[in-house]
Amino acid sequence: MSQFKPASEGLRTRIFQLIFESDTPSAKAFDIALIGVILCSVLVVMLESVVPLRERYGALFFWLEWGFTLLFTLELAIRLYCLERPWQYLRSFYGVIDLLAILPTWLALVLPGAQSLVVVRLLRVLRIFRVLRLMEFIGEGRLLIDALKRSARQIFLFLFTVCMLITIFASLVYLIEPAEAGFTSIPTSIYWAAVTLTTVGYGDIAPVTPLGQSISVMMMLIGYSIIAVPTGVFSAEVIRSIRADRYSDEACPGCGHDRHEKRASYCLHCGTWLDEEHPDPREEGNDSSHTDET
Repeated sequence: MSQFKPASEGLRTRIFQLIFESDTPSAKAFDIALIGVILCSVLVVMLESVVPLRERYGALFFWLEWGFTLLFTLELAIRLYCLERPWQYLRSFYGVIDLLAILPTWLALVLPGAQSLVVVRLLRVLRIFRVLRLMEFIGEGRLLIDALKRSARQIFLFLFTVCMLITIFASLVYLIEPAEAGFTSIPTSIYWAAVTLTTVGYGDIAPVTPLGQSISVMMMLIGYSIIAVPTGVFSAEVIRSIRADRYSDEACPGCGHDRHEKRASYCLHCGTWLDEEHPDPREEGNDSSHTDET
């Protein structure tokens, strides 16, 4: 939310700090209350989709939904009121989510067929990502995204290899098994091969010949063997991201050690001052005390 600015000093600035920031107790309390309201509104939408509950508590769900809609509408109006450029917020990702959270209910008043759009209200749960900065999840999420980007080529190569194995085994089983067993086409066999290689095993299609069953056993063993490959690649990249985010590559000027925490001031091995651009405060203290004695 750093790209948004309060409209002016005074009341609008205080409202902005309460709604868009989380560095004060009141702002954190607002974020926690907002999470609770969002989750309750999503729970109401889910319960309303259950036919027996809707038939019994339809009126209650109706008024609860309107209550949540009025709350979210008021919240959006307050957000726009305290911003210097409200249209910039409406065009942002979370501004669109805020609109989608309230539009279906309001459209139901003017459009007879708009009740089907009420499901779109589930999108308001995406607003939780905006307040997850309260729990410092954004940094960890960025590490995961960076790890996914760096391991994208290896994961793509792995998936390509898996697709080749699935196609080869599916073609073999299609040639071996009779159509009565369910292997009526290569695409159907590919579905069976994907289910078998991933060790899911729905059981709706299964080989009946000894050779086909042997291929099934081989595929399941291969599936167990390769399932850890993408996990290992991704885990290695996550560890690398954590180290890059936590540790600095700058070498110690005293001993040359290059794995220090970014917030470290002195070398863990030899105790040398690491910031070469600024003087060591311990030496400054010694110089001042020496001058006083003189």
